[in-house]
Amino acid sequence: MIDPGNLFKGSIDAGRDLLCAQNPSKAPVAEARPVANLVPIRSLGANHRPRILQHLLALDAGDRHLRFGYAAQDAQVRRYVDSLDFERDEIFGIYNRKLELIAVAHLAYPPDPSFESCAEFGVSVLPSARGRGYGARLFDRAAMHAANDGIRMLFIHALSENDAMLKIARNAGAIVQRDGTESEAYLQLPQPTLDSQVKEIIEEQVAQTDYLIKVQANQFWSFLSNLQRIRRDVVDEQERTPY
Repeated sequence: MIDPGNLFKGSIDAGRDLLCAQNPSKAPVAEARPVANLVPIRSLGANHRPRILQHLLALDAGDRHLRFGYAAQDAQVRRYVDSLDFERDEIFGIYNRKLELIAVAHLAYPPDPSFESCAEFGVSVLPSARGRGYGARLFDRAAMHAANDGIRMLFIHALSENDAMLKIARNAGAIVQRDGTESEAYLQLPQPTLDSQVKEIIEEQVAQTDYLIKVQANQFWSFLSNLQRIRRDVVDEQERTPY
């Protein structure tokens, strides 16, 4: 199990700077991949809806095409965000030091109870934050949560041209089946363990701490900025006032 001390140190460092497979028994079992550097990933609630919308609207037409399977217009993106069910599904995000959501993952649970042991994964990462493995980290976080929540099969539906998404699936050991312009990937999740449950709790606490650090840092820098502006105004006024 990851040392909590190292996790919290990583948090502080970071704050600074739908259908099941026909034969699921043959599906590969997910294996945990080693994490070189901690990336604080926190669960998002309904109060994060505006920032999720801002994140998705920042994607260009090509990125929206890969994320949603079509070049979603702004109105369609807004409807998607408005429809997010934070009580049923799980939304995970990575914030940068400016409190911008640079990566968001959606772990969607089917509303039909017949498929309660299945879930679907989708992810988006802003262009400025790509190449750092955030998509894979979010997949690992979502897969761990899903396994701890009793989900046995994790699915990814993606366009066949979405190489980044399919690479994440393959690297996790998922079976990828291509059907023309679309591909399906599915992965059997391991049984939850005490270690995986404790690890998820710790990682969520670390992410919460990281977020609070970033909030406090932004508030302090805002305070300093306002103070400096006031000082400049005073100096300018003194320079304009004749003796």
